[in-house]
Amino acid sequence: MVICRCEEVTYEELVKTAERYSCSPRELKLRTRAGMGYCGGRTCRNAVDSIALSSTERNVSEITLKYQPPIRPISFSKLGEVVNND
Repeated sequence: MVICRCEEVTYEELVKTAERYSCSPRELKLRTRAGMGYCGGRTCRNAVDSIALSSTERNVSEITLKYQPPIRPISFSKLGEVVNND
């Protein structure tokens, strides 16, 4: 089953990596690239977090995974465009 559609990371790959390296959620994300695709982890963040936590204990000082909305490029001409509202 594919958990991260953007990077095509499967449940099996996440579980094997988490068990092999006793990964924190962040480390699991970096090792597998799950949550680093176009959506920025909006669809798979919770699954990656819980898979990592099933193989390790949560460190209370550790911050959980966050998601980053995709950024769309904008040209400088659009930024400097002056709109006349007369």
